[in-house]
Amino acid sequence: MVLRKTRELEGEEDLSPEEKRVLERKMKKILKKEEKKKLKTDGETVEKAEASGPIAPQQALDYLTCWAENRTEWKFQKTRQTWLLQHMFDFVQVPDEKFSVLLQYLEGLRGGSKDTTVQKALVLVEESGQAPEDKDVQQRAHRAREVIQLLS
Repeated sequence: MVLRKTRELEGEEDLSPEEKRVLERKMKKILKKEEKKKLKTDGETVEKAEASGPIAPQQALDYLTCWAENRTEWKFQKTRQTWLLQHMFDFVQVPDEKFSVLLQYLEGLRGGSKDTTVQKALVLVEESGQAPEDKDVQQRAHRAREVIQLLS
């Protein structure tokens, strides 16, 4: 009802389709705010759906598994690849059994992603020389050496 009144007041027939969409989004946002405000004054709270855990890691690992096991269904997704490239040296985020699959995936890496990945790996190897007693650093460095060997 409020939407209709606003449209009548602003003369919607003179607006382009894009302007109409923008106006509708603005009105929807305003109505949602008003509804929230009303619930708050009535003493009710709006419950947000809680995530059952980290979603991105699971999605990225599922993406990798799909690449390995079902190429016909697999579709390139930049966000999943980016997550994998950012976390590939972390043995908690990417378990060893998935890392071997990730190495196969990296064989097809090209361009800037490949260059950046090699540079990150080189930095990790250099850092490992400064902390020879740190087990985590050494494990990341081991993965980094494998990546360097593969991509160089």
